[in-house]
Amino acid sequence: MDTKKREIEVRGRKVALIEAGAGAPLVYLHGFADVHGVAGDLLAFHRGLAQGNKVIAPAHPGCNGSSEFHEGNRIEDFLFHYCEVFDALGLDRFALAGHCAGGWIAAEYAVRHPERVTRLVLIGASGLFVPGEHVGDIFINSQPDRGTSLASLRHMLFASDDAPEALRYYPDGRGELDDEMRRYGMLRFGSAIGFKPPYFYNRPLVERLYRARMPSLVVWGADDHMVPVAHGKAYAERLGNGSALTLIAGAGHAAHLEKPDEVLAQMKPLLGA
Repeated sequence: MDTKKREIEVRGRKVALIEAGAGAPLVYLHGFADVHGVAGDLLAFHRGLAQGNKVIAPAHPGCNGSSEFHEGNRIEDFLFHYCEVFDALGLDRFALAGHCAGGWIAAEYAVRHPERVTRLVLIGASGLFVPGEHVGDIFINSQPDRGTSLASLRHMLFASDDAPEALRYYPDGRGELDDEMRRYGMLRFGSAIGFKPPYFYNRPLVERLYRARMPSLVVWGADDHMVPVAHGKAYAERLGNGSALTLIAGAGHAAHLEKPDEVLAQMKPLLGA
């Protein structure tokens, strides 16, 4: 499948995009172990989404070619950024999916602009405060153990630290330079949106989820070591349409990379593709 990479300018900021497929628009907002977060192009999961949809995957500010965003570092600031991106793309109504921090942004956007989101899919989304179920510290675990080992980071993002996808994108020692730069950019973005307390959550969000009444799906790796499954249950229970939680056995936080076919099988009926 052919993919198209391009850049648009939004209020003086460069936004890098990858697009693929044809059909109804589907915006995909990435997380850490993901396109733009570490991979430079769409992966098997994203290409599967483009079978029947036009997938539009913008890179977050500071990630994979997008300009840094200096106007603020709160979730509200990045939401305004994406409002401007979607307007620049001429997207009036579209399906919205996101992983990890991208899922958090997707949920926040959906509760504020439910009239524009036709379908919502959250995969291992951060963003909620769940008592006693804290999001894992991605920043501490991104520091190599004994100077070279990223085993703890792989364990946080995947079902196991020796999963093939984990070793491909988070190898011990020095990896491919472009991958390293994308990982660094995503960590910088993550630190802007979620490093300072509150850590990767917006406490009011859980009480606002009822506004997202569009058909939705919540997908979680059963072995997610970063965002506990309890967060997925909270999303599923509080979304306005009473979404069900789907657990992917044998997958961790990056369930869509580890089990792309299983995640796609859950998403396709909702997306009508």
